[in-house]
Amino acid sequence: MKNELKVHEINSASSFTNRRSFLKISGITMAGTGMLLMGCNNNEDPVTPPAANNFPGIRNGVFDLGGGDFGVLSYAYALEQLESDFYTKVVNASGFNSNFSDVERQLLTDLYYHEVIHRDFFKVALTGALPNPSTQLLPDLAFNYGTLNFSSRTAVLATAKALEDTGVAAYNGAGKLLTNPDYLLLAGKIVSVEARHASAIRSIINPNSKDFAGDDVIDITSGLDQAKNPSVILPIAGGFITTEFSANFLP
Repeated sequence: MKNELKVHEINSASSFTNRRSFLKISGITMAGTGMLLMGCNNNEDPVTPPAANNFPGIRNGVFDLGGGDFGVLSYAYALEQLESDFYTKVVNASGFNSNFSDVERQLLTDLYYHEVIHRDFFKVALTGALPNPSTQLLPDLAFNYGTLNFSSRTAVLATAKALEDTGVAAYNGAGKLLTNPDYLLLAGKIVSVEARHASAIRSIINPNSKDFAGDDVIDITSGLDQAKNPSVILPIAGGFITTEFSANFLP
């Protein structure tokens, strides 16, 4: 799950375009990967089910993400709902065209499409895998960004940086919790895309720098992206999520 960062910088509009082209290819690949998972889910390697009381679902009036592979996938689904909602607001904000260059707008739009693909991928995967998705599928979440001004370039990029960095650490931390090899492989592919998102945002904020591999996101001992447990990630993401849910079966 942990991915070594490839050390390269964005030095020009041409480099931005190359980065954008790679991101687009990665997103298309993930769309196909989602269909691959659905194709093998029912007929090949079955999901290793959690204990009977660990399935996602309502407990004491609150939806709990559950444990095991289903819990990890539900956790990822919650985070992808947040990222897709954020970028939807970014590309539709009144200041989007005026605050960002043509290439930056194209890149942010690609990120929007990627996160929507990731969100829909998890929804389809969970719907097909859960024994009773009508009660066990995490519902559509609601979000509130407080005073965040989506027409402010600085505020948008700072929030995008925080979300992308958090997403990478979340996937890296959740990898060890997965038992199904198909899910682990797919999660590894998604975190690779998310790491490129994080790098691209950091390069927009501070071009021609080494911020894309900053000490604040790279573990100085291993040289790899940081990995954090759900119990660390959810309070951070929860600052934007207004729908109440729990994660009592995740570390």
